Amino acid sequence: MSLFVIVRHGQSQWNAENRFTGATNTPLTDLGRHEAREAGKLLKAKQPPDFAIGFTSVLQRAIDTMDIILDEIGQANLPIDRSQALNERMYGDLQGMNKHEAEERFGADQVFRWRRGYVDKPPHGESLADTRARVMPYFNQSILPHLQAGQPVLVVAHGNSLRALLMDLEHISPEDIEKVELATGIPRQYDYDPKTGTFHLLPV
Repeated sequence: MSLFVIVRHGQSQWNAENRFTGATNTPLTDLGRHEAREAGKLLKAKQPPDFAIGFTSVLQRAIDTMDIILDEIGQANLPIDRSQALNERMYGDLQGMNKHEAEERFGADQVFRWRRGYVDKPPHGESLADTRARVMPYFNQSILPHLQAGQPVLVVAHGNSLRALLMDLEHISPEDIEKVELATGIPRQYDYDPKTGTFHLLPV
């Protein structure tokens, strides 16, 4: 079995302001940095990990969360691969807009479909299906080989890039993924079985 851990970055400034962040670079809040430290403490307390490699997006909030976690678990020198493939979905015209204001402008049902639906995409933005189409090839080509070799892996990314990944890890349908929400700064841990190619979700 190989340990595979995914973490959504800690709270960002635009998360705190209830704004669509998407591909925009916004810093972590004090709470976000605290969440990252707590994620590291949780990983260290349960079963001190010895990761072989880490992966993040190229967005600063994910990079900073990874750095804080690694400092907390004593692996500050872990090799890291950063890729735009793991970036948050592009929210197009909604980026920077307050979510309540978006609901007033476009309607709550439409905004919900943009946020949680699989194929719906905001104007000039990406759908979750689009996000999945860039996440999964990168996962299969760059991340999975490490797990197949028995190496423990840590990924820090974003709500939607990780939701896209979860669809394959946990066999979640396009209909059911609408109900899935990933909290900031909470590690989600799996055992990967290289013999069967399956991921087993571990209890928190």
